[in-house]
Amino acid sequence: MAYFIGIDIGTSGTKTALFDENGGVITARTVTYPMAQPQNGWAEQAPEDWWQAVRTSLAEVAEKVEWVDGIGLSGQMHGLVMLDGDGAVIRPAILWCDQRTGRECAEITEAVGRERLIAITANPALTGFTAAKILWVQKHEPENYSRCRHILLPKDYIRYKLTGEFATDVSDAGGMQLLDIRNRCWSDEVLEKLAIDKALLPTVYESPEITGVVRGLGKLDGVPVAAGAGDNAAAAVGTGAVMEGKAFTTIGSSGVVYAHTDRPVIDTEGRVHTFCCAVPGKWHVMGVTQAAGLSLKWFREQFAPGDSYAELDEQAEKVPVGAERLLFLPYLMGERTPHLDPNARGVFFGFSALHQKRHMVRAVMEGVSYSLRDCLEVLRQMEIPLSDMTVVGGGGKSALWRQMLADIFGMEVRTVAGEEGPALGAAILAGVAVGAYPSVEAACAKAVRKKPVQKPDPSNTAAYETFYHIYQTLYPALKESFKILQG
Repeated sequence: MAYFIGIDIGTSGTKTALFDENGGVITARTVTYPMAQPQNGWAEQAPEDWWQAVRTSLAEVAEKVEWVDGIGLSGQMHGLVMLDGDGAVIRPAILWCDQRTGRECAEITEAVGRERLIAITANPALTGFTAAKILWVQKHEPENYSRCRHILLPKDYIRYKLTGEFATDVSDAGGMQLLDIRNRCWSDEVLEKLAIDKALLPTVYESPEITGVVRGLGKLDGVPVAAGAGDNAAAAVGTGAVMEGKAFTTIGSSGVVYAHTDRPVIDTEGRVHTFCCAVPGKWHVMGVTQAAGLSLKWFREQFAPGDSYAELDEQAEKVPVGAERLLFLPYLMGERTPHLDPNARGVFFGFSALHQKRHMVRAVMEGVSYSLRDCLEVLRQMEIPLSDMTVVGGGGKSALWRQMLADIFGMEVRTVAGEEGPALGAAILAGVAVGAYPSVEAACAKAVRKKPVQKPDPSNTAAYETFYHIYQTLYPALKESFKILQG
């Protein structure tokens, strides 16, 4: 029997899980850490916290078996990690949800040209992406930038600590806005126009390739480490969304609607992202809601700290579809799909004296679901095949939330048997890298198990359609007010 470890460096914590070659979970351990928000719209973490979490969880997980055949990495995308010549962290990592780089995005667009930027990187300049963060440090912290010798993504910092190698994979690299998405390599044109030295960037690999071996961790020394993938590309592998028609929805801190595609389909309006996926020579298209599970987490911490998520579910279940005419815009961290607006902020709309906490809980869950429906509608307009939808992430554990998605999407949804998601995907990629499986597709067929479908309720779908149309009118009505408020 072969054994593989998947490590997923998330925003709220790191999950390290050990699997056998059939996808069975031997053990898993999660270690949490904080996120700092020094200013409104900023988000940072200490990379050292990630490494401490990995060391702790990896040591516990590896004890369960006599040997490990491979390790795969997954992690939050877009984060900027800067190291000096000695490999020391220069400043806290600027995260995917950080919104400080609006001006830098405008500079990128001016330097490269909007159409040319989308043609090369498949996306317009976005505040969440890494390139704008690099320019922000260039401008606002020149002393830090002058010390920088290596730029890494979160999971790739962990790779460096494990192996001493500076490497990344095509899926995660695509989120830096420096990669030629069609040709799966760094874009010399974009780098030159942004005055970013290519020597700062890591070597790019396909996801199921070996990038180095573990050093300095005793029992694990010599274990191959696969390139791995960004969290969503890894989640696609962990849910079996590795062929056309396969898709998944994530309700984690952020929310994602992701679809596999065999060709690089690009939205010229830039509403959704096209990246290389973890299957060599293939791509994916995804829409992003900045604050999905984060919206419910925020609500719980501020207004229901004594309630578990299961108790919040029970309260929301007592409220009818539409939350008694209360709507929620989940733009706590700005928004990506389809609005691309860092100024957008959260809104409860339609309050009346009859509304109680349970109505607000349901409105939050429905508002996140409407935002994910916005993502789905863009994919449908792009004529991307969508025949099989899996729901994953912390919110995917909720049968109520899954049913909301089935009703609001108007399609069957299902979930996977385990809860490991990106960690399983990373472990599968490690298995392919060391030759335990002939391909990513074959590995998923063997290691991914799914639960029965949840079907949409036609009466709920019809009711939600009315509220969804109202929801769609709110952002356009508030767009200018959001801008004024932020100014």
